[in-house]
Amino acid sequence: MNLNKTLLITALAVAAGAAQAVTLRVSNQGDVQSMDPHSLNESLQLSFMGSVYESLVTRGKDMSVQPLLATKWSQTSPTVWRFELRKGVKFHDGTPFTADDVIFSFKRAADAGSDMRGYVAPIKEVRKVSDSVVDIETLTPFPILPDTLTVFAMMSKTWCEQNKAERPVDRRKGVENTASFKANGTGPFRLKERQPSVRTVIVRNFTYWEKVESNLDEVVFTPIGNDATRVAALLSGETDVMEPVPLQDVERIKAAAGLTVLQGPELRTIFLGMDQKRDELLNSSVKGKNPFKDKRVRQAFYQAIDVDTIKARVMRGAAAPTALMIGPGVRGFMPEMNKRLPYDAEAAKKLLAEAGYPNGFEVGMNCPNDRYVNDAAICQAVAANLARIGVKVNLQAETKVSYFPKILRRDTSFYLLGWTPSTADAHDAFYNLMASPTDAGRGQYNLGAYANPKLDELTTKIQTETDKTKRDEMIREAFKLHTDDVGHIPLHQQALAWAYKKNVTLTQLPTNYMYFKWVTMK
Repeated sequence: MNLNKTLLITALAVAAGAAQAVTLRVSNQGDVQSMDPHSLNESLQLSFMGSVYESLVTRGKDMSVQPLLATKWSQTSPTVWRFELRKGVKFHDGTPFTADDVIFSFKRAADAGSDMRGYVAPIKEVRKVSDSVVDIETLTPFPILPDTLTVFAMMSKTWCEQNKAERPVDRRKGVENTASFKANGTGPFRLKERQPSVRTVIVRNFTYWEKVESNLDEVVFTPIGNDATRVAALLSGETDVMEPVPLQDVERIKAAAGLTVLQGPELRTIFLGMDQKRDELLNSSVKGKNPFKDKRVRQAFYQAIDVDTIKARVMRGAAAPTALMIGPGVRGFMPEMNKRLPYDAEAAKKLLAEAGYPNGFEVGMNCPNDRYVNDAAICQAVAANLARIGVKVNLQAETKVSYFPKILRRDTSFYLLGWTPSTADAHDAFYNLMASPTDAGRGQYNLGAYANPKLDELTTKIQTETDKTKRDEMIREAFKLHTDDVGHIPLHQQALAWAYKKNVTLTQLPTNYMYFKWVTMK
């Protein structure tokens, strides 16, 4: 065979390979904050990194707990769980996954800078039985331990040590390390390119331990903050999948040729929190005291907010107003308790006057503008509602890049947040959002430091109770305590809306996670 003919065959082979490459282009209103899977407990972050890093157990398409890096698990005592690890798994750099990596990952996630501390706080010790077996001992019996591990990523001990990334990226302090922009997981995709706020590219891991249904070779993720620009990218064909769909554009996209919109209920609850710890608020006209320490003020804020109008006008009906910090679909949800205090501006004014603020007061409010569905518009509506009772809200709406570090430092007086229980269990919300904060990680997202010792006690009991009837009674009592205290102001559960080309097949989970191993393109 002559040289020219050989070169021609090679060129044709390369061209054929290039023609067969399948690239999925995904856009979102915000960016993935870091490549460090322990840096931020946020759904978009965990969803995207879940294609690069993996946990011991995972959730299937039906939300059931299923094996992943662990093939099976069992309790050897009330407080000890034995996990058998999958053999033959390698990290993207070729090093084997072993029990040493599991032990290291749990230790790393327990670091003060980690945002995943709540997942490991109930754990006393992780012990190596063999290279492929670990025992996890909890401080008390913890029957839902496997549920808590579904989004907790395993990292390579060797890679982290070699790259000086033994400790997680601390978003609160702006501390970065190699894990911020590089990644080395065991997942079906590996990191190719990272340009923060511009684009992130992951490509197929052809040495992955399992065959996946996806035919994707590459995923290009691009943050597009402007709603109109994001929709235009989809309509013009520049984007294959986008979320969230601006509510005002749902019908327009549905009517477009070659596009479809997938909508469904989400487990996330959107709520307002208030600083109840400081003796004087950071951002308020009230000096020398904290008005949010008075239940009457918290209740006044609650009853001044017209959630039905927010649902109709801001959310265009794509929301379910709620009185609880969890929604339907979460284990422990109590529908009979899901009754809000009535919207009543006059009653709210009276409560403020009784608390010593007949003319209201000023307070700062922090809100993201690129994290939840219409988040900034929700905050603007809340501010307008509160203005009717004399409360002037100084609203600061900002990108989540600066928003999350600020509120995680608790540099806030009044804030909006959304929460999806990763365990799909009520205990998750009690433990992370409502229980008193501790240095070990409990109450890590109780950013206003609401505290009720009885609720703390019930949270611990709920964690250990295996009898469903008894557990439900405890959950009911804990919800009543929190509701009576007006510990937070629940607003609604938002609806999911993804838009994509009709040649794309994907799976939408109620957690709003998009796993690329389940995505195919024709």
